[in-house]
This record gives sequence, C-alpha cells and structure tokens, in this order.
Amino acid sequence: MTEYSYNSWNQIRNFTPLQIIKALKKDGWIADRDSSAPYAYFKIVDSHINPLRIVIHFHPKKHYSEKVLKKLLDDIGWSEDDLKRLKVIK
Repeated sequence: MTEYSYNSWNQIRNFTPLQIIKALKKDGWIADRDSSAPYAYFKIVDSHINPLRIVIHFHPKKHYSEKVLKKLLDDIGWSEDDLKRLKVIK
C-alpha cells in the first residue's frame, strides 16, 4: 500500500467520489460505457496488455473511510507525486 505523508493525507482524507472522478478524468481515465457499473473507468497503460480498470462506489457528498480510500488510491496507483501533478494536493 502506498504511504502518504501526514500533510498529504490531511488534504485527501475527505475526498468525495466526485473529487476522485474529476481527478481520474484529469489523469486520462475514460468512462467505461460498456460496463454495467455506472462509475467504471479504465486507462490504457503501455506496459499492460489489459487496461487498468476501477469502479468508484458513488455516494454523493459522502466520504470514504480511511481504509477504503487508501485501498482505492492504491488500486488507482497514484503516488504522492501523482497527486501533486494532478493538483489534488499542494
């Protein structure tokens, strides 16, 4: 699991699903319209034969638990540098 600094974690620990979806789109993830899941996204990465795929469990205006958010960020593969590049954290 990716570790984040205390300062970075304080900035992302209250992420809502909408904020994560916005960051996914900014990072080049594409909505998977062929999926039965309404918030499925995929990203084609050169080193993978199959695209990366993630499903966001959407509950408007709600936050994820710390454990779920860390697992979600780990599944997406964002490092602290990626979050800074996406201007999600400072």
